[in-house]
Amino acid sequence: MKNEYIPQLSTIQKVIRHTDLEYTFRMEFHDAKKVKPGQFFEISLPKYGEAPISVSGIGENTVDFTIRRVGKVTNEIFETYQGQQLLLRGPYGNGFDINEYRGKELVIIAGGTGLSPVRGVVEYFAHHPEQAVSTRLIAGFKSPSDILFRDDFAFWKQKLSVIQTVDTAPEGYEGFVGMVTKYIPDLKFENLANSAFICVGPPIMIKFTVMEILKLGTAEDTIWISHERKMCCGLGKCGHCKIGSTYICLDGPVFNYVDGKELID
Repeated sequence: MKNEYIPQLSTIQKVIRHTDLEYTFRMEFHDAKKVKPGQFFEISLPKYGEAPISVSGIGENTVDFTIRRVGKVTNEIFETYQGQQLLLRGPYGNGFDINEYRGKELVIIAGGTGLSPVRGVVEYFAHHPEQAVSTRLIAGFKSPSDILFRDDFAFWKQKLSVIQTVDTAPEGYEGFVGMVTKYIPDLKFENLANSAFICVGPPIMIKFTVMEILKLGTAEDTIWISHERKMCCGLGKCGHCKIGSTYICLDGPVFNYVDGKELID
């Protein structure tokens, strides 16, 4: 019987730098086909501890983790590069089910690093655009220097309808400027009843984004959100993520909004 507490060694296959604080680590993982976008792993280093990190990409025998340098564990991971090893355990949690979005008018709205857990969904429909009626991505970042996945955006813009926006920009910037909520009222649908929405980002961003989505007239059960910032041990043992009777690491972090809206910490 597998011991869920025991991690496995994984070799870093590739390191992709996005900003000074955010890198993607492509890790060896031979059960990658079993991983869903929106799930997470525990990444650890002896003597430094472990941190829950969302999956930002799924390859043939690899998984990607886009990590922001914010603390003891992630600081040390940033000193570990290609060819070296990290410890992984997972995947954990409930991810995004692609089947929920096939044949729909899909709108994906992400804020900052919130694009990481939903990147797998964007990638899927960018490579299989015929499986959705339409796929639109609205992704917001603080500034042009904070934009993640630049090479991916170049590809996505060829396959999907993409709005890549920044909160503030220097004079002369030619892209979209403004919060993601600015662009939601202009969304048009062939059949709103056949729409689906994914919203991932900071809690305050999710709150106001969902408010704008509901103003379109769609039903609450067409919206999926992620409470990924609440994750901790991954096994429902530490209680850190427990809200009422719900364990975010076991029952989430991805929730339909009908259930997720009640999870107020």
